[in-house]
This record gives sequence, C-alpha cells and structure tokens, in this order.
Amino acid sequence: MTSWIRFQTETSTAFGILENNTIHELEGDVLPVDHPTGKTYKFDEVSLLPPCQPQTFIGLWNNFGEAATKHGWEIPKEPLYFLKSPSSILAPTGIIRCPAHYTGRVIFEGELGVVVGKKACCISVSDAHEYIFGYTCVNDITAVSLIDDDNSFAQWCRAKSFDTFGPLGPKIVDNLEVSKLRVRTLLNGKERQNYPISDMIFSPETLLSKISQEITLCPGDVIACGTSLGALPMRPGSTVEVTIDGIGTLQNKYAGN
Repeated sequence: MTSWIRFQTETSTAFGILENNTIHELEGDVLPVDHPTGKTYKFDEVSLLPPCQPQTFIGLWNNFGEAATKHGWEIPKEPLYFLKSPSSILAPTGIIRCPAHYTGRVIFEGELGVVVGKKACCISVSDAHEYIFGYTCVNDITAVSLIDDDNSFAQWCRAKSFDTFGPLGPKIVDNLEVSKLRVRTLLNGKERQNYPISDMIFSPETLLSKISQEITLCPGDVIACGTSLGALPMRPGSTVEVTIDGIGTLQNKYAGN
C-alpha cells in the first residue's frame, strides 16, 4: 500500500508519499504524481491539505443494504447520485461552518471515497479497477432541513454543497481490500456509525463504470460511496471523526454559523 497526501509548508504546497513519519515530496500538482523531488519533511512540520482537488465530486444515496432495509427503501436499479460543489472540499482538521442564514439541522455522514486516477469515459466494470487511484475518507456533511424546504424541488446539491461541507482525507491509499473495510464515525468520542463496506449495493468499480457512462471523470475526482445507518445531527462545538482502517482518521470540528 502507498499513502499519498497533499501538504503545505511555509513556502509551498505539494503532493507527497507518507512513509512512517516522513513525507517524500513529489513533482506536480495534479494526480497522478509519482516523481520524487528529493525533498523530505517530517509529518509534524507540515499542514495537511485535502488529499486531492476534484473537479467533480459525486455522492451516493441509498447504496447500503442495511440502511435500505431499515428505512423501507427499494434497492435501486442504478446508482442514485448527486453532485457536491468542489468548493465544499475541506482539509483534515478544518472547521465545518454554515452560512449565517441557515439555522436547520446539519448531519454528518461517514463514507468511503473513491479517487479517480485517469480519465474515465464509458469504461467497463471489469476495467474500472485500472481507473481507481486509491481510497480516502469522506464526511458528506448535509444541511438536511434544506432538502425538502421547497415542495416543488428537492435541493440535494444545495444541501450538500455549502463551503466546508466536504471534508476529505487524511490521505489516499491504494491496494486496499475494500470488501473487508469498515467505516466508523465518532461524534464527540462516541461511536455512531460502524458499518461494513461489503454491504454496499454498488461496488466502487460498478459505481465508476456506471457513472462514467454519463459523466466523464478525471484524475483527482471523487466518488463518495454513500453512508449507512447512524448519521445524526451535530451541534456547534461537536467533533466528528471518520475512521477507515488502512486510511486513517478524518477529524473535523463543527462550528455552526
């Protein structure tokens, strides 16, 4: 497994490969990157950035069997997805905030994120693994009271796309046995989500293939695979941690308005 991060020093930002507590800087600012510059940094000398900068940030709804059963939802025939604004991306340890006008409920959703490694257009399921750069943690923050605020139009994109509503990280990791992973989400230190990726209705490869029939995906784009049971509202001052073994923990505080 290789772990990629994006980081900031006093003078620059860069990608790097993390080995133990040492970062090996890489050339380039767009995935994929694999040429070392020869510079190294200690992990505690830098600030972590989102591990990629997606042009397209896709989220899934109703993609886990247990949640579908619990809520009485039909198993979808095709992936049900929405778009989150690229400006919603937030770094590990960044602060989640709401616009001043929004006073409704805000929920967390711990998820596995698939990071695209090369341009994907109309690819097959069998070839999809070749287009996956790696995996990361996602917290798909949602202004849930906004979705059905207007009876004439469900506002999924708006509810998902406030600035800071897309924490990613802390790193991207490849060659994971995805079917054996679990997503754990803690709210103020108390476990609220703990679900297996094996319960996913559409696998990462199937998602990438099916979405690529409709939207061309580019290197660095992210598909958040959806969440399962346990997503809850947050109060200002809360801390949310999304942990996936092999990837690490994405930790962010929620400040409210």
